[in-house]
Amino acid sequence: MIELTINTELTRSILTGFIHSEITRVGYTRAVVALSGGIDSALSCWLAAEALGGENVLAVRMPYKTSSPDSLEHAQRVIDALGVQSLTIPITEMVEPYFNRFPDLSRMRRGNIMARARMIVAYDQSEDFPGLVVGTGNKTEILLGYTTLYGDSACAINPLGDLYKTQVRQLSRDLGIPQEIIQKPPSADLWENQTDEGELGFTYEEVDRLLYLLVDQRYSPEDCLAAGFAEGFVKVVIDRIRRNHFKRILPPIAKLTNRTVGYDFLYLRDWGT
Repeated sequence: MIELTINTELTRSILTGFIHSEITRVGYTRAVVALSGGIDSALSCWLAAEALGGENVLAVRMPYKTSSPDSLEHAQRVIDALGVQSLTIPITEMVEPYFNRFPDLSRMRRGNIMARARMIVAYDQSEDFPGLVVGTGNKTEILLGYTTLYGDSACAINPLGDLYKTQVRQLSRDLGIPQEIIQKPPSADLWENQTDEGELGFTYEEVDRLLYLLVDQRYSPEDCLAAGFAEGFVKVVIDRIRRNHFKRILPPIAKLTNRTVGYDFLYLRDWGT
């Protein structure tokens, strides 16, 4: 049996505690969230406001000229519900000069540029507010590499990274996030009519069940086939996990000494903190 149901009260307690401890232990008391109007950023904002107080959270909306009006409206609903501080900073004038210089840019390149432009804004506001950038990427996206490196994947801490998309939905429902945000098709909103599941070629519900077996239960590909998953689907998902490993780690450092950052020097507790 594939069981993805979580104890939402316990999860809520762990994640708000995580946000509070990780931000305050490095001397901050505030957070910045790139609020798109989608479920993931709404949940991160919700948890950050609960952990730190709404007045200590800055939600930044960063629309492009083709962004869905619904996204702005849904983000505003989160802002109003939580009482967080907010800014709306369009990125159109930031990215258009680059787009005009390279008129043959593919849709993927344009989307990556937009995602990274949004992180320029988020990290600038992080300095000005000041507060740490709280991430919005879930476990499904991280495993599949469905993210822009140094774009939407960039953050100081990530409370959602060990929650599959279906678990994000469950926690969001129990926290009271508006239903229209939970139910709408997930989208990075990088171009018109974009949807996550349309790009991936499968639904989050079906891939989460497979990922849970492969990652959490350590099933072999053969075990997954025996569990009823199609061979082609299993192959595509495993290939994505392997191919996007580089997105899940810090850049490897060539080892020359016995105290290499990321290999031997790993934790603040090495210095007694």
